[in-house]
Amino acid sequence: MINGRRVLALVPARAGSKGLPGKNIRPLHGKPLLAWPVCAARGSRYVDRTVISTDDAGYAAIAVEHGAEAPFLRPAALASDTAASIDFILHALDTLEAVGDAYDYLVLLEPTSPMTEASDVDAALEQLVAANTSAEAIVGVTPLETSHPAFAVRRDQDGTIRPLLSDSFAALPRRQDLDPVFALDGSLYISSVAALRRTRSFAHEHTLGYVTDRFKALEIDDLVDFVCIEALMAHRLREAQA
Repeated sequence: MINGRRVLALVPARAGSKGLPGKNIRPLHGKPLLAWPVCAARGSRYVDRTVISTDDAGYAAIAVEHGAEAPFLRPAALASDTAASIDFILHALDTLEAVGDAYDYLVLLEPTSPMTEASDVDAALEQLVAANTSAEAIVGVTPLETSHPAFAVRRDQDGTIRPLLSDSFAALPRRQDLDPVFALDGSLYISSVAALRRTRSFAHEHTLGYVTDRFKALEIDDLVDFVCIEALMAHRLREAQA
């Protein structure tokens, strides 16, 4: 609870990953992937309840082993590749509210962003609440530095390249003169439940950006991503123990 408002953390983990089969329960540095967001939510000072949204009873049992609750299974219609995220989110909220368990804020933590920590959840919630009525949601964003759109190019049919946003390569700005820009990074999504129901989205004109460290913006979509994040986790652990 934060400022008297109840907070639900929801961890989505359907069983049908095609890019990396079994991704959400694949062991990552000693824990199944879905356990990382569960542990981040459980470590938060403000999260009142951590719930798994999955269509698989085995996945639900694994999440429970790591501290989540699994009061329902997600209907198959909400677990397909084409199902909209907002639909399984509202299913979770509606199912809990039907038994008298209502929340003011929802925190969505995806297993594909396992570097998000409890401290990020708490800092983002504090930033959102401090904004009072000027903001209703906050999402993770990461600075675009080497991939700044000012340096993007088009590739023509003959293979030659030209700047996307400048008249010529000579007109490209210096990196230090650029205004910072950011990308949505998937590390966390938080919204008031009222705004989520009204807008059906976390990103709208009343959304704040929570700036994450670059390494926390890494997402797991395939085996290469998985191996890279596992190596990064191992390196951070060695650094912490040194």
